[in-house]
Amino acid sequence: MMNFDLRHVSIHGHDIGYRMAGEGPALLMIHGIAGSSRAWREVMPTLARHYTVIAPDLIGHGQSDKPVGDYSLGAYAGGMRDLLGVLGVERATMVGQSFGGGVALQLAYQHPECCERLVLVDSGGLGREVSWVLRLMTLPGTELIMPALFPSLVRERGNDISRMLYRRGVRMGRIGEMWSAYASLTKSANRQAFVRTIRAVIDPGGQTVSAMDRLHLAAQLPTLIVWGKNDTIIPVSHAHAAHEAIPGSRLEIIDDCGHFPHVEDPERFLDVLLEFLEATEPSHIGARGTQRILWNRASA
Repeated sequence: MMNFDLRHVSIHGHDIGYRMAGEGPALLMIHGIAGSSRAWREVMPTLARHYTVIAPDLIGHGQSDKPVGDYSLGAYAGGMRDLLGVLGVERATMVGQSFGGGVALQLAYQHPECCERLVLVDSGGLGREVSWVLRLMTLPGTELIMPALFPSLVRERGNDISRMLYRRGVRMGRIGEMWSAYASLTKSANRQAFVRTIRAVIDPGGQTVSAMDRLHLAAQLPTLIVWGKNDTIIPVSHAHAAHEAIPGSRLEIIDDCGHFPHVEDPERFLDVLLEFLEATEPSHIGARGTQRILWNRASA
């Protein structure tokens, strides 16, 4: 039986939690905002039969440190590159969900030498629209009222119920992921990191960071876009826009799913992901290849 217990490594003086198991080509699984490596628990065992699965807790999330520092997409991308380096992994397929998709996009842009393929799951960074709840969380003073919105007593009662349902074999799906995010925000350090992270990519009007003007760089990178048809956090229209902007990309819309298809319908998600991995060859574009694309586009 594979061991996906949380491990720890120190990078630049910060403790980073991660889960790692399996053998073969590497998959770096990057969770969304207010999430953790546990978000991939439904799909990690199957993927680890043929791949080395690496699922980190992003800094400011899960069991990783939550320092006062840089919570930009660029900093997260650099952190993921450094994690791979510490683990001795030269290249990986980047699988990012929601905010993690934005990190994966930034990785592909900043550090193409690390990226073999790109998988975007209900990804951020592809348009302005985003849930009004997340937009409200960026308003000035939100951090002052968050303790009242996320009391620890509610977390404890909710966790008791979640454990009971899990023992009885009840799959929580979308509700479970939303509860995990809510429960994480009942802790002060998590709330502070959450506010720094969300304000780096969202303002009251919507998402502030977009990769749409750089998606042409992914043309030589095998790319899969997976989206839940009923996503109410980031609209499915972003998936179609990204698909049109990335020549040769694959698009898979999963019916009866919301923002978390890897949890809501893990069997279908695995079918789509594994087929993509088996049908595509890893890219070796590297930094020089990206420079050539930029030069050719600037000269056109």
